[in-house]
Amino acid sequence: METTGLWSYRDQSWTTEQLNGYSVEAIDGGIGKIDEASDDVGASYIVVDTGPWIFGKKVMLPAGVISRVDHDDEQVFFNRTKDQIKEAPEFDADLYRDDAYRGQLGSYYGEGGAGWQDR
Repeated sequence: METTGLWSYRDQSWTTEQLNGYSVEAIDGGIGKIDEASDDVGASYIVVDTGPWIFGKKVMLPAGVISRVDHDDEQVFFNRTKDQIKEAPEFDADLYRDDAYRGQLGSYYGEGGAGWQDR
């Protein structure tokens, strides 16, 4: 996945409804709820509250790692495992719009950074 696509939804219909509160499904099961979602062109992201599963940690994921959205069941499916999401850098509310911070996250989630393949 190229870095520019990492911060964009693969399907624009996913942004037609508010995603806040939707449950988050990793490749290997549920991991939390969406706390915040943006649909900024080329800078879209999802903040996931992992809840008690890993003691309330929040992480920011680029919109490009979403594999599908089920609006009927209010679920968002990511093409990463629970561990990959759990080990992500913690969400920083002071830096999340900073280009350097997004670059760090892009390196972590993007091809070559963490070495993950799209699933």
